Amino acid sequence: MKQIITAVVLLFALSISAQTKSDLLTHYEAFYKQMKSQGDTQGIINAITHLNVLAPNEARKDTLAYLYVNSKQNMQALRTIGLDTKDTDSDMAVQVRALALKDLGDLKRAIAQFEILNKRAPNAFLAYELADLKIQTGDKAGAGTNIEYGLTNAKDDMKYAFYERQQPYEVSLKAAFLHLKALVQYNNDQTNPDAALVLINEALAIAPNFNLASLSKQAIEARKAEAAEPKK
Repeated sequence: MKQIITAVVLLFALSISAQTKSDLLTHYEAFYKQMKSQGDTQGIINAITHLNVLAPNEARKDTLAYLYVNSKQNMQALRTIGLDTKDTDSDMAVQVRALALKDLGDLKRAIAQFEILNKRAPNAFLAYELADLKIQTGDKAGAGTNIEYGLTNAKDDMKYAFYERQQPYEVSLKAAFLHLKALVQYNNDQTNPDAALVLINEALAIAPNFNLASLSKQAIEARKAEAAEPKK
């Protein structure tokens, strides 16, 4: 009799637990929808975190990591999805790792993640990210390959955003690639600055508002003038 009573109590407790979990899921799903309608990013993060605790889900986890990285909470993003790459990782998970590592300055590991994305679905925007990062890490040959791909595949309506000014601006993606090509050219042969300047002028002809290219042009012209001065 005692065993029967114990079993009944256990079943009742499990029923209450299941009902409570179901109620909590309903609550946080409604909370998530409300936060989404209000555009409250932190509220959305809180809602998805609770939903993941109650009912773990890879898609939700990837979404949570994406929200973290968009909020510049890069360490939280990486802790959510982990640093180890798996073949089964979604494109979103790989993209989150790439962006978080890039923002944290871990450029070589960021390149590895962008390379995975590029193998899955090559496109001109990924080629630009890879070329830019490879220039920064000294891989000029690798950058050159990505640049040539980008120049071949960039469409006239493709734009890339830059943030070095107080007011962000966009330029033609093709112009952005020409600027990178000029940087590689100059780094390869600083004795021939005119070859790099030709490429920068091409970029500026396409995008006269390209502030970063203008700054590069000024820097190269200044070094060219300095090199031309007679040595004392």
